[in-house]
Amino acid sequence: MTADLPRYALSIRQPWAWAIINAGKDIENRDWPTRFRGPVCIHASKGMTRDEYNGFIRTIHTVSLIRPFPTGAMVPAMPELERGGIIGVAEIVDCVEASDSPWFFGRFGFVLRNARQVDFIPVKGSLGLFDWRANLMGASNAIEAAP
Repeated sequence: MTADLPRYALSIRQPWAWAIINAGKDIENRDWPTRFRGPVCIHASKGMTRDEYNGFIRTIHTVSLIRPFPTGAMVPAMPELERGGIIGVAEIVDCVEASDSPWFFGRFGFVLRNARQVDFIPVKGSLGLFDWRANLMGASNAIEAAP
């Protein structure tokens, strides 16, 4: 039920969004920091290139040597990844500039906990944290780009 979902979402390109929900990706890398803490919806961006997918596959092999996949997790084929909507929920618990997580390789890392899948909800993405319900009607309502 959408009423139970957090107000704000963070748009993430596939298959990185899938990895947050299914493969234990506990950091979302960004060029901007956030002071936001709390639950957010994970929005899978509509765009994804073959090169991005293949780059992810190379990265996931390296990461899985350090931190194995959860039992039963298998990266879906490129056409099977849901895109252009909400796929899950996670909690942002910190924003760091350094981390021991094998998933950290950005300027800033949003530390994520308690990720879980939800039924797919088609929603237009937006930059920053955004009120995804406003995008159900095609409006854009970003609340934060880079404080």
